Amino acid sequence: MSQFLELFNSAGPAAFSKMACQMAPYFSTINPEISELSPGHAVVLVPFRKEITNHLASVHAIALCNAAELAGGVMTDVSIPAAAKWIPKGMTVEYLAKAKSDIRAVADGSAIDWTSGGDQVVPVDIFDEGGVKVFTARITMNVKLG
Repeated sequence: MSQFLELFNSAGPAAFSKMACQMAPYFSTINPEISELSPGHAVVLVPFRKEITNHLASVHAIALCNAAELAGGVMTDVSIPAAAKWIPKGMTVEYLAKAKSDIRAVADGSAIDWTSGGDQVVPVDIFDEGGVKVFTARITMNVKLG
């Protein structure tokens, strides 16, 4: 089991999320909670706050990207073999609807062969509190096996 997953399971979502934001401070700008984490799966919750809205009073594009990268990154970290390393290489996104509520970013790596190195494309979808998909991302993670 990965060290991140052990820490998530022992500390719980709130404490683990605070630690993740200390390790990568930029994520704290969206005040996230990593609510679910397992190999091939992560869910990040982001509360709707004025600080992350745009001129249309909806969640800003970069806040959505930030949530997607956090979900995809922690999911990748707990999915790869113990000695492997990863880094995001690129991200393609689509803005599907205005997000005017709390959001939920879901990373699904269940179809990815995590035992293979090289580029792995991680899908992340973001939903508003009504269940409407407002954003989708495909994040290319470069995985180096140890």
